[in-house]
Amino acid sequence: MVLEVALIDVLPGHEDAFVADYRQGHPVLAGTPGCRFVRMTRGIESPSRFVLLVEWDSVAAHEENFRRTERFDQWRALIGKHFANPPVVEHFTDVTPDVT
Repeated sequence: MVLEVALIDVLPGHEDAFVADYRQGHPVLAGTPGCRFVRMTRGIESPSRFVLLVEWDSVAAHEENFRRTERFDQWRALIGKHFANPPVVEHFTDVTPDVT
């Protein structure tokens, strides 16, 4: 399992429209093969900042099944117009505790 974390800064005044477009695009992302879970969070101290969390089977599932397909184009067409700047996107893996 891989966790994609995307830090998204939205143009001031676009927050509600961004949320509406995210809700419309959610099925496009969530229905991608290899996508296990999608969650969008919004900043309390910085209400124009959002964090997208997506659990993928692998980085390859994200890249090949989403980023390199028309799904990504649909997704980006919906939400991209609200970006203040390009999102910062990274992938993470779980750190398991050392149990002895």
